[in-house]
Amino acid sequence: MAEPTPVQLFRMEERRRQYRSGSFFLKVCLLALFLLVPFLFPSFKTVDLAMQIVIFATLVASFDILLGYTGILSFGHGMFFGIGAYCVAFLIGRYGIPSYANLIFGFMIAAVVSAVLALLISFLTLRVKTIFFAMITLAIAELAIILATKLTSLTGGEDGISLNVPGIFAVSFSMGDFLGIAITGKVLTYYLILICCTGLFLAMLRFTRSPLGRVLQAIRDNVQRAEALGYNTFIYQSISITFGCVLAALVGGLYAMWVGYVNPESSLGVLTIMLDVLLMVIIGGMGTLYGGIIGAAFIKITQTFLPDLQHLAKSLFPHAELLHNVLERWLLLFGVLFILVVIFFPKGVIGSVKEKLSKRKTD
Repeated sequence: MAEPTPVQLFRMEERRRQYRSGSFFLKVCLLALFLLVPFLFPSFKTVDLAMQIVIFATLVASFDILLGYTGILSFGHGMFFGIGAYCVAFLIGRYGIPSYANLIFGFMIAAVVSAVLALLISFLTLRVKTIFFAMITLAIAELAIILATKLTSLTGGEDGISLNVPGIFAVSFSMGDFLGIAITGKVLTYYLILICCTGLFLAMLRFTRSPLGRVLQAIRDNVQRAEALGYNTFIYQSISITFGCVLAALVGGLYAMWVGYVNPESSLGVLTIMLDVLLMVIIGGMGTLYGGIIGAAFIKITQTFLPDLQHLAKSLFPHAELLHNVLERWLLLFGVLFILVVIFFPKGVIGSVKEKLSKRKTD
C-alpha cells in the first residue's frame, strides 16, 4: 500500500487538530444547547425563539454562500425562501391533504422549482455585474410578492395559507410526558427541523471546503485572475447561486412547517425577510457560515425581548415617562445596538475575532 503524500499527511493532521480544538467543543456545546432547549426552557416563547434562530441561521448561511464565498449580492434570496414555504403549503394545506408523502413531495417540488428559477436568473442576469445584478434580483423579488398578493385564487393573497403538519408532527399529537416535558407534535417538529437544518449546514460546510468552494473564493477575491487560470467563472457562479437558492427553498419549507402559516409578507417580504438576512450576515461576518448563528441570535433575541422592555420599565419605574417613551420606540435601541456591533466588529463578530486571533499568531 502506497504511503500517504505530504499533502495527505498535512490534511490528516489538520483534521485531528480540528476535532481537538476549542472551537469544535464550542460547536458541540451549542448544538447540545439547542437539543436541550425544550427541556431547559419549555415555554413556547423560548422554544419558538430557538427555532427561529436555527431556521434563520441556516438561511443566512445559504445566503453567505453567494455573498461571502462567491461575492454575489442578491436581494432576491428571500424569494426562494418564500417559494419553499409556498410549495409545502400548497401540498399539505391548500391543494392537498396533510400526509408524509405530500410533505416530502412539497420539498421536492420546492427544490426543483428553485433550481430551475435560479439557473434561469443566473443565465439571464449574471452577465450584469455588482449592484446592477442586485437591483435586477430585487425587482424579481418584488414581482414575486405582487404575484403572490394578486393571484388570490392560487396563493390566498394577503390572507395566506394555513397548513396542518401530518402525523406525529401535528399540533394535536401527543406521546405523553418524558422527564416532565409533554412530547407533543410541536416538540417533534422542533427536533425534525433542528436535524434537517444541521444536515443542511454540514452540507454547506462541505461545499465551501471542497475544491469547488475554493474556486468560488478565488472568483470572489479576483474574477480576472480566476479567468486567467482557466476557470469559467460564469458556470461556477451559476452553481453557487443554484446551490444557495435550493437550500433557501428547503429552509423555507421547514419554516412553513414550524409556523403553520404562509403569506406574501411573512415569507416573501423584502423588508421582513431579506433585510433581516442582510443584517444577520453583516453582524455575524461574511464568508464564515457560522456567523449566521451569531447574526440570527442577535436579531431574533432583540426583536423578541426589546419590545418587552417598556412593560418592564413601567413596572419598575412607573413615573419615568421619558424612559417609557424611549423604550416604546425599541427600534431606536435596536439601531444603536447594531451601530455598536458594526463599530466594534467591522468584519462581523466571527470575522473580527478570526482576524484578531490570526494577528496574535503572527506576532
